[in-house]
Amino acid sequence: MKNLFITATDTDAGKTFVSCALIQALTQQADKKNTVAAFKPVAAGCELINNQLINEDAKLLSEYANCGQSITEINPIAFLEPIAPHIAAKKHNKSILIDDIEQHFTAVSALSADFTIVEGAGGWRLPLGKEQNQQQFMSDFVKKAKIDVVLVVNMKLGCLNHALLTYEAIKSDGLCCIAWVANCANPEPMNNLSENIDELRQLLPIPMIAQFNYLPQSNEKGERPNLVDNISFAASQINLTPLLSE
Repeated sequence: MKNLFITATDTDAGKTFVSCALIQALTQQADKKNTVAAFKPVAAGCELINNQLINEDAKLLSEYANCGQSITEINPIAFLEPIAPHIAAKKHNKSILIDDIEQHFTAVSALSADFTIVEGAGGWRLPLGKEQNQQQFMSDFVKKAKIDVVLVVNMKLGCLNHALLTYEAIKSDGLCCIAWVANCANPEPMNNLSENIDELRQLLPIPMIAQFNYLPQSNEKGERPNLVDNISFAASQINLTPLLSE
């Protein structure tokens, strides 16, 4: 079994898209059809459906993971408001506890999938609120679980600094950041995109496993592209080799 934590340089950087593409690449690997579980421990921004909070990202993950998980198993801690999770929790007089996240992760691990893809929220140092007067972060859970990290870089102005600082924070936390993805998630192309990617290739001592170009929300006829096809294409572009090595 191998666990991978998907983090990013900032929010709305495409973590869910990358996670789904990675899951599909793993489940449809040519020489081995892996079992892949998904875990998004905390999500804020949900829709209340039949008295259940449904996060759109968690729902999408459930459509790609192949271990028969429910939405609640994938996303056990959910809040209605699309705000910082610890602020949403405070509004509901709740706390987000690392111990609770660990217990949910243990249940997912019991599925004994070949891979478990864990998707973070926001960036690496996402606050979860205080526990016994000590500030907790999502990265504290990753540290305790000792999960290897894949970094999604939102390719926009400032991404060189964001990527390097995030990578350095992951390393200083004693974890292995094993690969990164260049995600061109913005509708306005980054100036000198190729030069910036080349620079990150030199600055980050880990392999870039994919470059995902921006996918428009609709074409010139106003038609929305097929998300399934977009994820399938992205999956075909991922170099899995660095993720499969021990």
